[in-house]
Amino acid sequence: MQHFFRYSAVGAFATAAHYLVLVLCVEALHVPAYLASGIGAVVGAQVAYAGNRWFTFAHRGAIASSWPRFQVTALAGALLGMVIVGLGVRLGLHYLVAQLLATGASLVLTFAINRVWTFR
Repeated sequence: MQHFFRYSAVGAFATAAHYLVLVLCVEALHVPAYLASGIGAVVGAQVAYAGNRWFTFAHRGAIASSWPRFQVTALAGALLGMVIVGLGVRLGLHYLVAQLLATGASLVLTFAINRVWTFR
């Protein structure tokens, strides 16, 4: 349970980076919300990797093995998020509401994968 709480704290920081990029892309650059969600997820994933490696899982293994695994996991979460945001916007939800739903779904998926595969 301690790992999940630490994972959530790191995730909150990474999510803030993700949402900042998302809002900037949509509001300032007029990027479609689903694509901006993916771009923000890539930025947030880099923040999350560093925090999870050192704080959440205290992983001492080689970065060369955990970083690619984390990126694959983050890509799965980003794709799930892009689909949820795209569908949410299509259904009339504000893009940030859709992103909140996507964030919750991605949190559960990526925690499970990172715990058993990336940082084992």
